[in-house]
Amino acid sequence: MEVNTVPTNILLQWHITERCNLRCSHCYQDNYQRNELDFSSLLNILEQFKQLLDFFSQGKRIKAHITVTGGEPFVRSDFIDLLKILASHKKLFSFAILTNGAFIDNSTAKLLHTLDPAFVQVSIEGTQATHDSIRGKGNFIKTVAAIKQLRNNKIRTMISFTAHRKNFREFKDVAKLGQKLHVNKVWSDRLIPWGNGAKEQVMSQAETKEFFEIMSQAKNRITWFNHTEIAMQRALQFLVAGGRPYQCTAGNNLLTVQANGDLYPCRRLPIKIGNLTEHNLLELYNTSDILQKLRQHTISDGCQQCHFAKVCRGGLRCLSYAVSGDPFKADPGCWLKNDNI
Repeated sequence: MEVNTVPTNILLQWHITERCNLRCSHCYQDNYQRNELDFSSLLNILEQFKQLLDFFSQGKRIKAHITVTGGEPFVRSDFIDLLKILASHKKLFSFAILTNGAFIDNSTAKLLHTLDPAFVQVSIEGTQATHDSIRGKGNFIKTVAAIKQLRNNKIRTMISFTAHRKNFREFKDVAKLGQKLHVNKVWSDRLIPWGNGAKEQVMSQAETKEFFEIMSQAKNRITWFNHTEIAMQRALQFLVAGGRPYQCTAGNNLLTVQANGDLYPCRRLPIKIGNLTEHNLLELYNTSDILQKLRQHTISDGCQQCHFAKVCRGGLRCLSYAVSGDPFKADPGCWLKNDNI
């Protein structure tokens, strides 16, 4: 089976380790010691990604990006070496870093400035008390300190907020903090319930709508002289914020590589496609049945009668998969899906 669409842009989310200094209560990672690839194997995966770009480009420039994360990527002693190599490929792709911020001091921030990542993203989960209850006592202060170091060194910085029923009403506090720290963007997506008891934290349809309304209120409070963007571009958020509907791109122009080389459509959609130490990335992209199905214009079950069906296609497929075991069922948080009309 051959690829049926050629994307004009592609994003690789690259988990280079599962080791982490934190044990966040809502983390979807279930193993912190799974075998990770050595540096030469990482370089091999990078070469496979470049081959994929060459296939897509067909003589034209393609917009490509790699986001490097973990676990916590800074626990790898060779992480900076990898970043330097990524930075040397700026004509081919941009790169960014997802980190919990614990390892970012002034000297690290200065070094990152010279490497010029597209952005560095850290997470804030609510007020200090709520954040520390999720990520560990004292982590809020460390994360805020990391943000200050990043902004002092003129690095584009983003705050991510993972929303669930125990913290979603605190998004407004995170938005205010982001503005105070002059970050470039604050954004949020909903918890994907992997792990023990996680399903108890999934927001109901009413809570999901309320959360988006809270986000919209925070977005509308932005003044012209404050340059922090409160972004509402994720699944279903357009139903409150307006704008272009989000459409899941997992398996098409979004791919994820795990620390052991496993290929997923998305980290939050953990369906193993193959392993890049055994099979080539381009081969898997072209021949995988699940990737082919994800690339089709499939409208999720429960969405067929919706006015937005063709442009939305079903919301968060990863949330549907986590809750029902089927990524092609309607987003559980959607208040417009057929079983609620």
